Amino acid sequence: MAHAPENHPAVIDRRALIGGAAAGATLALLPRSARAIAAAKRVTAPAGIFVGEGQVGNVSTPVWSFRGIRYATAERFRAPRPYATPGKHRDATAFGPVCPQTGNAYAPQSEDCLYLNVWTANPEPRAKLPVMLYIHGGAYSGGSVTDPLNDGATLAGRGDVVVVTVNHRLNAFGYLYLARLDPRFPDSGNAGQLDLICALRWVRDNIAAFGGDPGRIMLFGQSGGGAKIATLTGMPAATGLFHRAATMSGQQVTAQGPLHATERTRAFLDAVGVKPGALQPLLDMPAERLVEGLHARDPVMAGAVSFAPVLDMTWLVRHPFWPDANPIGRSIPIILGNTHDETRGFIAPETTKTLTWDTLPDRLAPELRIDVLPEWVVGEYRTQFPDWSSSDVFYAASTAGRSWRGQVIEAEERARAGAPAWVYQVDFTSRTDPRRGAFHTIDIPLVFGTLGATGSQAGTGPDARAASDAMQDSFVAFARTGDPNHAGLPAWPRYDLATRATMVFDANSRVENDPRRWQRELFARIPYIQPGT
Repeated sequence: MAHAPENHPAVIDRRALIGGAAAGATLALLPRSARAIAAAKRVTAPAGIFVGEGQVGNVSTPVWSFRGIRYATAERFRAPRPYATPGKHRDATAFGPVCPQTGNAYAPQSEDCLYLNVWTANPEPRAKLPVMLYIHGGAYSGGSVTDPLNDGATLAGRGDVVVVTVNHRLNAFGYLYLARLDPRFPDSGNAGQLDLICALRWVRDNIAAFGGDPGRIMLFGQSGGGAKIATLTGMPAATGLFHRAATMSGQQVTAQGPLHATERTRAFLDAVGVKPGALQPLLDMPAERLVEGLHARDPVMAGAVSFAPVLDMTWLVRHPFWPDANPIGRSIPIILGNTHDETRGFIAPETTKTLTWDTLPDRLAPELRIDVLPEWVVGEYRTQFPDWSSSDVFYAASTAGRSWRGQVIEAEERARAGAPAWVYQVDFTSRTDPRRGAFHTIDIPLVFGTLGATGSQAGTGPDARAASDAMQDSFVAFARTGDPNHAGLPAWPRYDLATRATMVFDANSRVENDPRRWQRELFARIPYIQPGT
């Protein structure tokens, strides 16, 4: 007997009936909000009829999730093609696969990874809720929105936004620049960015059916996600597809140059045994072999081969924030944020236990990612902060020189151009490992409200809820109006060069003018180019 296709309406209806029968005995024990969402939910959109399922976003508001919606297909190293099945039922109850990458943190992995997810408390076109679309971190090589910290149910469960999260191609699949070696792949160096643009077009055309307002789409993203957003603000093809943006510890001042990108491509090709003049084996080999090639040594900087958007003069025709804030993105209001102790997130405290004042300069030098005399940096910090330990100086200097510097440049270039921007700093610290302070990624659970999710170090106490409420309310207000101010927070001025007003998010959030001024001025003496570009 032939089986019906997975998305056949009969299969979906049978699943709903079976699920309903199995759950019927326990429904009476659930709170009313959970009972209200027990049934499957159908949403009819231009791209298809999507069948999602209920989640409890918080104690009072039911949320429907639509996960694993394919928005595009793509051949290897080529631009994506939009995907739609008008009038056809499509199951949307499980995440799609993530892009192949090193490690096994996320599974399943597949080259066929162009899927997005939607959470909404009001899947009706008349709702017209602002849309918050999240782009995950992991630089340009790893990560996924299937991480529990990125679950959109709690944020959408507030009832005042629709949340979308997007997976796209990464590392060699999304950013290996082949255009100078083979004219068949003109889009290869920015394929991952084109995936995001394709997803944004899908959202523009379909999100109203889920209760979203296609005229109020806000991008937000952490680390690599923020960098991708900064790049999108300077890509003509993305113009008009989003209306506000927030970057969380993620900047892209300069894009990767095409010559450096080609050097990296040659190093990658050598690692997988492919000659630059004969790329067919690169198209034929399994995805797993490409992942193995990611361990190739980067010819420009230390470590494994680096990937980033490429200044290919087709999709990206100038740098995002050099020599100034890209004019095509200046009309988009932006929130720019960083955590106070960024590098405590990716340089483990254990590795600094043996630091001494004698060994600190050599240990610090590669972490600064700029060409500066490390002995001078250490000496300046010791004079300014005589009570600090060598470990304190290591993390503060590496954060200021490597991780915070790009955000400062972006904020100041927007201020010079008169473009609207608001700046924040997260001072809320880890509640499970105090040594890590306000480390890189701690703001993810604060914004999503996933305080108790696997991987969160925010804790679930009143202080964490206060910091989370402050960030969530600011981001939601920004999605709604293009201004992050709201009644529960002190007035948050736009960033300008006169005061450099900065919202400091913590258990008790506040505004400070030009926090860490001394560190900002110290590193402003040194020319800065985005690491890897």
